[in-house]
Amino acid sequence: MMQKKFSKMQKDKNIISVIGLGYVGLPLAIELGKFFNVVGFDISKERIISLKKNYDLSGEVKPEEFKKSKFLSFSYKKKDINNVKVFIISVPTPIKKNNQPDISFIMKACDIIANSIQKKSIIVLESTVYPGFCEEVLAPYIQKLTGYEFNKDFFIGYSPERINPGDSKYKLKNIVKIVSASNKSTLDYLYFIYNSIITAGIHKAKSIKVAESAKVIENIQRDINVAFVNELSIIFNKMNINTSEVLEAARTKWNFLNFSPGLVGGHCIGIDPYYLTYKCKQIGFDPKLILAGRKINDYLPKFISNKIIKKFKNKKNIKGLILGASFKENCGDVRNSGSKKIFDHLVKKKFKIDIYDPIAITEECKKIYKKAHINKLKKNSYDFIIVAVSHNFFKKMGFKKINELFKKDSYLLDIKGIFKKSQSQFRL
Repeated sequence: MMQKKFSKMQKDKNIISVIGLGYVGLPLAIELGKFFNVVGFDISKERIISLKKNYDLSGEVKPEEFKKSKFLSFSYKKKDINNVKVFIISVPTPIKKNNQPDISFIMKACDIIANSIQKKSIIVLESTVYPGFCEEVLAPYIQKLTGYEFNKDFFIGYSPERINPGDSKYKLKNIVKIVSASNKSTLDYLYFIYNSIITAGIHKAKSIKVAESAKVIENIQRDINVAFVNELSIIFNKMNINTSEVLEAARTKWNFLNFSPGLVGGHCIGIDPYYLTYKCKQIGFDPKLILAGRKINDYLPKFISNKIIKKFKNKKNIKGLILGASFKENCGDVRNSGSKKIFDHLVKKKFKIDIYDPIAITEECKKIYKKAHINKLKKNSYDFIIVAVSHNFFKKMGFKKINELFKKDSYLLDIKGIFKKSQSQFRL
């Protein structure tokens, strides 16, 4: 019955617009464009020009995927999103320097679509926010911009993204999608849209606040678990005990959770906890565990850097190499990368550092690291090397090729333990 009720949507012109064509919005627009008339909108003219040429700078969407999306168009012009019924906002929600939520991108997106919103429009948010944001902040702001009444003239939906950059197994289509809305008819409408592209299934949340909460705790849970093993690695390192061997033994118990120590960064795990703790403080609750996990994970780059600083104390003209600039393995995304924090600590102590990452987006690396970013490795050049990210590329390089990069005396910090214990002077 629902299929018949909404089937006419596929014949409507410009039924959907995806606002923001980053690592979340672009794959979503591509998939939706296989079934519905979709306008992919981004404020970057350069981004739109490259997408029209079937080129995604991040490498997340391959050229052949663009060709499968027959009903998709791209634009940076506001006039091209007029008469759209469903606006899906997929923009970044970072944090400010004081760890407060930065919702400015969402608000700017609302400013852009304000004149295009008509009566009965639906605004769907996919970005991470704190519980209550959609109904307490987003809806009133749209109401102010348009003069329309919430849940009468326009409706709100929340369907949090679960994209995992660089993951070849779990993509948009085969990850269960949470869908929520401000009333039942809108929920049914959004269910039909998302169910058309998601093969893993749709979970209808009981409310928008439930969906907002589910999204934010997914990454907090991982942050806390990684913080636990990171703290263990610090403890065992001081006791001269191999952490990987301890975890290998512990994993023989059937219900031991399989987490490994490492740098925590990116667009979600290091960010989302602060969204919930912000809301906690609004309601008068002082969270302990969540912030403790953040403190440990934020400390890890300094802990690693201090190993270098202590090792080469009072020595001059020390040069090092960091292998890996992205925030996780086999991914080009460099946002909030732990490698950058290590780099900053060492540069502050006057170490000369090169950083190399053939997977990371070159343009972004050049902006961040400038001349420190290199495209070619130099033999016999480094006093120490930090393997910060476990890219498959580095694993295939092998220890022999990495060893050729060292000067006579070498110090290898293999953070993720991709090489044998005997080949590394330090590993988490």
